[in-house]
Amino acid sequence: MTQLTDPPQDPSNSPSGPAVTVELLAHARLPTPEGTFTMKLFKEHPSGVEHVALVMGDPGDEPMLLRVHSECMTGDLFGSLRCDCGPQLHFALREIGRAGRGVVLYLRQEGRGIGLANKLRAYALQDEGLDTVEANLRLGFPADLRRFDVAARMLEALGVSAVRLMTNNPRKVSTLQACGVQVAERVPVRIEPQAENEHYLATKALKLGHHIDWLG
Repeated sequence: MTQLTDPPQDPSNSPSGPAVTVELLAHARLPTPEGTFTMKLFKEHPSGVEHVALVMGDPGDEPMLLRVHSECMTGDLFGSLRCDCGPQLHFALREIGRAGRGVVLYLRQEGRGIGLANKLRAYALQDEGLDTVEANLRLGFPADLRRFDVAARMLEALGVSAVRLMTNNPRKVSTLQACGVQVAERVPVRIEPQAENEHYLATKALKLGHHIDWLG
């Protein structure tokens, strides 16, 4: 586990585009194999995109476990081995269940923000030999279009100000900090690599700066 001190000052990690707000639309109890959560549905403004918060326990005074997870239909729902998204999501749910307290923010940002259709087009390019970053660039997109400022607004609405962030992505850390969230600790998410996703994980480490230090 990595202790954090002052937020990074890299301006490239600051939120861009119009300021966002969130509106709570609905909530309900959600029993799962990892424990009972409260599922809260938020609408982001001005985009109108809906995002989910799975909450267990109360904010309290101590930092809460947090996973900021971007939607991945192929990995989360169908168990694709091309990525590590599904295992990361279930790692977070298990850790929160063990702790009895925490939050998963499920952001509707499929394919690092390029959408499902373009994600599948990127997969086809990867099958031709491009890596995940090269495929996005070939399609005319940046390597990562996701925004995490909406996560900060959701945490604010939930009354959560300090977190132990389960992530390997340093941009999530710096963006949340820039938006006023205290990231007390980065908790690594170590997932066993598969033959199908080892190159993908290496690309995330080498080209996107993710902290993936267990590939060998």
